[in-house]
Formats: sequence, structure tokens, C-alpha cells
Amino acid sequence: MQRPIIALFGPTGVGKTAIAVALAGRLRAAGERPVAVSADALQLYAGLELLTAAPSAAVQALLEHRLVGCIPVGERSSVARYARLAHREIDTLIAEGARVIVVGGTGLYMRAALGELDLRPAPAPELRARWMRELDERGPQAMHAILAESAPALAARIAPTDGHRIVRALELREMGALPSGRDESQLWSGQTRHPTRLIGLVMSREALYARIDARVERMVAAGAVREVQAAMAAGASETARKALGFEELLAGDVDAIKRRTRNYAKRQLTWLRKLPDVELVDVTDRSPDEVAAALQ
Repeated sequence: MQRPIIALFGPTGVGKTAIAVALAGRLRAAGERPVAVSADALQLYAGLELLTAAPSAAVQALLEHRLVGCIPVGERSSVARYARLAHREIDTLIAEGARVIVVGGTGLYMRAALGELDLRPAPAPELRARWMRELDERGPQAMHAILAESAPALAARIAPTDGHRIVRALELREMGALPSGRDESQLWSGQTRHPTRLIGLVMSREALYARIDARVERMVAAGAVREVQAAMAAGASETARKALGFEELLAGDVDAIKRRTRNYAKRQLTWLRKLPDVELVDVTDRSPDEVAAALQ
């Protein structure tokens, strides 16, 4: 019988990597071969290790992580590309008899790793170019108003300043491929490609926010500003620049990174608690090994 994938999901700063390492040690002691697969949209990029809190070489010596630093910072990425990579890694590892631990904080990427996404078709280049020209000429608010006329429910879920998502929705509208109300988020489904144990790591807001602030300070002290400057010099792609804190570090606004990260973690916690079939594990004031012991 196939041993289930262990999927560790949780907000940024909750300690997913440390818990995965502790759990891997216990699995290894039981005769298993644990390998982690990252489900993080930005840890894919080489050159953003500090900013994305990617597992260090020391951590990887304790637990191998796949899909970390595997894409040049100048390339665009997508959930479709990630899904192909993740499925290949996971299927290969299972065939080899490894115990897969999927670790991530990006909900859609966790879903993409574990299941099948009904991904919308890509637009023709000329369609994308036309809508991008419209965006440049008219601005995102005007384009958002256009979307709201024909797809008000979808427009309500997109910020009027998010030009990229507005353009994508307008493309899909023109292609007749707008998502239905039932599946437009696709953030979770109970159906997975392999047997999976989904574990949601939660923590008190006060403790989590303190950890986030401390991690941002460590990240900056370790040279994250130089890292993003180097990424810009190397031609960082639009998708790479979406890394949490990228623009704020370029502007030298550390407090803004903390605020944005805390807000993101709050949304992650809210979403996590709504997942079906999730085992919620409160890690407040517990060491990684204590949590790992409880998960065995």
C-alpha cells in the first residue's frame, strides 16, 4: 500500500521547514527515505533565497528539497509550469520508494502539486498585446470598470489596481473561458493524484506576527537588499518581482515588508481553516520536534 504524501501547509513564518526537517529525521529513523518538494511560487527562483526563505544548504543537508532555485530569475513562471515540474518530481520519487513531504505556503501551488488544475487557455499573443496596450493607455481602474460590466462577481475579487489580473480576466472573457463561480478560485479540492495527508500548521496571531517581524530583520541583516538589487541587475522577470518584499526592499521600506507579510499571513490562516479534510495543528510554543512527534 502506498504511503501517503505528507503535505505541510501554513502561513509564512510558522516554521514549516523546521518541522519538515524534524519530521524527516523521524521518518528516516523508521527506515524511510524522506524528500521534500517545495510548493512555493517564488522559491522556484535562483537568486532570491534570502527573500523567499528558501531552505539553506545546511537545511538541505538534513532534508533534500526539490523545486528550489531551479528557474533563472529572469524567466517568467506560472502555476502550469510548476504543476508539470511538481508532478514529475512527485511521481518519480514515489516510484523510487521515497516518502514525499510537500511543503508550502502558496495555496494554489500546493493544490497544483497535489491535484489537477483545470487551467484556463493561454491567450493568443496579439490578444494579450491588445489588452496590454489598453491597460497602458487607460489605466487599471478603467479596465476594472470594463470587467465589472460583464463579470461583476469576478471583478469583485480583483483589486482595481491589479492590472495583470484584470487583463487576464478580460482575455478570458473575450475567449469565452471565464471561470464559473464554482471553480474560479481552484484553491482546494478534496481530490488528489496520490493518497495525501494534509496538515495545516497554525499559530496564535501574536506569536506569528512576532516571528514574521524577527525574520524580516534577519533577512535584511543577511543581505536581502543586495540580493534583490542583484536580481534587478540580472533582469528579474515580472513574476520574480512578485516575491513578497521585493519592491519594498528596493525602496528601502522594511516596515512595509513587515506589514505586508503580516497581512499575507493573516489571509493564509483564514483560508487554511476553511480547507476540507485538513488536520489543523497548533504549533504555538511547541518545538519542531514536539510537532513532528505528534504528527507520526
